[in-house]
Amino acid sequence: MATNSLLGASVEELLDALATADPIPGGGAVAGIAVSMAAALCCMAARASEGWPESRGTAAQAEALRARSARLAEANAHVYGEALAAFHLPGSLKAEARDFTLGQALAQSVEIPLALAEAAADVAELAALLAREGQPAMRGDAVVASVLASAAARAAASLVAVNLAVTEDDHRLSFAHRLVEAAAQAAARAERTIA
Repeated sequence: MATNSLLGASVEELLDALATADPIPGGGAVAGIAVSMAAALCCMAARASEGWPESRGTAAQAEALRARSARLAEANAHVYGEALAAFHLPGSLKAEARDFTLGQALAQSVEIPLALAEAAADVAELAALLAREGQPAMRGDAVVASVLASAAARAAASLVAVNLAVTEDDHRLSFAHRLVEAAAQAAARAERTIA
């Protein structure tokens, strides 16, 4: 599957592409799509909560997060492809040029999952708010959105650690861990609304 068709693919086409041996699209794209789906559920729950004064603003926030995470899913597939290509640069390139290109590609392959983790934490928080304040009939969807976003935050943070094999004291990894914790706490609050 070409990376520029990721979001235009049907669910069946996407699943078929994921099931091949081709590494693109991979886990980062899936995490991004999961965040987008969670944000879309937030949009639905907010729009169904017309009696809640903050429903329109919450729906707008959710829509912005959905669009952002969809763009990040596409970007992740593209950047990951560039990182894989950088590993296979010809040996005839000067060492400095090769190292610079590889370094740039790897840095991008960390920044996109980190941005996805941040978007996921925001969606988890928004969904927890909807579970508590939104239309009670939509509470289950809000809880699903929060739990899904929390899982996507954890997945994206895992990619931050893997993509550069960053050390535990790297500020990007510690930031990713804080996002995962915030998303997990939001999901736990959401789930308590149906306990």
